[in-house]
Amino acid sequence: MGAPVTARAPEVEEAGVTVPAGDRQRPLRVVLLAVIAVGLVLLGGGLAVALGIGRTETPSADSVDAGFSRDMARHHLQGVEMANLVAERSTDPEVRQLAFDISATQTNQAGRMQGWLALWGVPQSGGETMAWMSGDGGHSGHGTSTTGSLMPGMATEEELAALRDLRGTAFDVEFLRLMIRHHQGGLEMAEHAAEHAGETAVSQLADTIAQTQTAETGTMSDMLAARGGTPLPAP
Repeated sequence: MGAPVTARAPEVEEAGVTVPAGDRQRPLRVVLLAVIAVGLVLLGGGLAVALGIGRTETPSADSVDAGFSRDMARHHLQGVEMANLVAERSTDPEVRQLAFDISATQTNQAGRMQGWLALWGVPQSGGETMAWMSGDGGHSGHGTSTTGSLMPGMATEEELAALRDLRGTAFDVEFLRLMIRHHQGGLEMAEHAAEHAGETAVSQLADTIAQTQTAETGTMSDMLAARGGTPLPAP
């Protein structure tokens, strides 16, 4: 006599997955399948945004989106360069933490902007610096900048060389002075792009940069005063 046969509940198909109809875990399975389905939709949407799928028009080389991404990436990279000097020249924990945060944040943001430029097929450099701000209420003087010229707030090569020669508190003070001016100089670009960029991702990043750097400028101003320093003239 064979082994007794255990009756199996009829099987049904749910969201492409076959499960026993009498399974006590059925409500949980249904919830999990729904969560997975929503996750796949969101993932697909995120990939579409990243790849530019569904966009009706790619930003041109002279657009606000491309101009901001190109110029702010270069502006950020100098900020990263200055911040990366701190580890070997400062022993001040507060200054070292600030520099680490700036370096990490601006490296990430510069990478995103350079990635957009590559995605749009527009040059990473070239064109008149900040010319994209000459319209739509932009600062009238920005459209006359030349290719590769220093943007507002950026340090000169002489200032960077002098900073590299300093150590200790003298370095901390000069670093804060240069970084405050650097943040102030990039603020108008960020505010303009936040208002006028055509791509949502670009305008959102620009707004984040404007808010973050405004807050950091206040923090650095307090740090500078506490160390007996005075700010450089605003750009």
